[in-house]
Amino acid sequence: MLQKTDRTLLRGRVLTFHAAPADETDTGAYTYVEDGAVLISGGMIEACGDYAEVRAQAPEAAVTDHRPHLLMPGFIDTHIHFPQVQVIASWGSQLLDWLNGYTFPAEVEYADPAHAARMAGAFYDQLIAHGTTSAAAFCSVHKCSAEAFFTEARRRDMRMIGGKVMMDRNAPEGLTDTAQTGHDDSLALIEAWHGKGRGLYAITPRFAITSTPAQLEAAGALAARHPECYIQTHLSENRDEIAFTKSLYPEVPDYLGVYERYGLLSDKSLLGHSIHLEPREIEVLAESGAHPVFCPTSNLFLGSGLFDDAGLRARGIANAIATDVGAGTSYSMLQTLNEAYKVLQLQGQKLHPLAAFHWITRGNACVLGLADRIGTLEAGTEADVVVLNPRATEAMALRAEKAQTLSEELFILQIMGDDRAVEEVYVAGRAQKSAMAAEALALV
Repeated sequence: MLQKTDRTLLRGRVLTFHAAPADETDTGAYTYVEDGAVLISGGMIEACGDYAEVRAQAPEAAVTDHRPHLLMPGFIDTHIHFPQVQVIASWGSQLLDWLNGYTFPAEVEYADPAHAARMAGAFYDQLIAHGTTSAAAFCSVHKCSAEAFFTEARRRDMRMIGGKVMMDRNAPEGLTDTAQTGHDDSLALIEAWHGKGRGLYAITPRFAITSTPAQLEAAGALAARHPECYIQTHLSENRDEIAFTKSLYPEVPDYLGVYERYGLLSDKSLLGHSIHLEPREIEVLAESGAHPVFCPTSNLFLGSGLFDDAGLRARGIANAIATDVGAGTSYSMLQTLNEAYKVLQLQGQKLHPLAAFHWITRGNACVLGLADRIGTLEAGTEADVVVLNPRATEAMALRAEKAQTLSEELFILQIMGDDRAVEEVYVAGRAQKSAMAAEALALV
């Protein structure tokens, strides 16, 4: 029998999704309850719905009242670089120069396990502060960086995906492996971390430019041996990158053809950016089930280009959305939606606020094949919950005085929100943001 301390009830305005909504009238795609509740037990959601009805199921449960704030599933970031926490907001370059000038020098430091562990703590603090409860992350080439990443995820009991990058050329000394060591280190990490607790592994050749054919063949062998693992890499972010890739792989028809040749395309593949795609590449994406990942703040910051979300969706391709920190300029999935709205506006495409919040919750969970675990507030899923305040700042509160609908409130959060709008974050049912604040205060 569950004891009183085993069950917690969160009260507030509840919003969760069942499908991608077209707009507010598409009520079958989402559930919104003005006086709602989420019942949590053992790190899982036991029930969700009307407060009075859920309360009747657990009269002994401790109640945390978050009214009038919104309770939603925790945000999911599908492309972020753990070793780039100290190069975010680095001035003035496009992709290849930015990598050589900022990223690679920073990543060399992750050979030091102590540095990797310290940065892992800071990285996860930033995710939680901004309402992100799950992410797919690139580590550095060093095995110890991935170990730090997964160790910290396990300590916090977070549903995280990660992998050490594999790169055996076109990178500085101290930041390369070999085809064999990249394979062997990745295999050891899979065996140590994949499916252990809430950790999941992603086979991670950084991109075609930094991997030889031998290394991509080794990555493909890992993917064949462990089809349950994800594959994450980069695709067609920048025109100079595309030209360089074609010069290295002249025998393939296009950039995506590199990954196609080495068995790296499936519905477990996450392809960051995917901006400048050729018609054949779009067809291959549709056939393989691989997923482009839209990184709007990064694409604007580096001047890379505009992602064609509607065009890809018209071909039946399921796109993810992500921050891409550190070229991405914010850890906030709210600010990511802000810039996504603008990128799509420039192309005559619309991003309705309900569709936007579906995208960073259930939508990204569907891309990851994890909608039965995260991304909704359905009973039986993992209790990752974010509490949002559409009136978090004076400017937001002024605007909210005129908001008459749920969609208007969500759009305020989407355009004006950031970590200040995140009141609380629950990971596996445990409040994290307030605990971080209390811990920081105790250190003062």
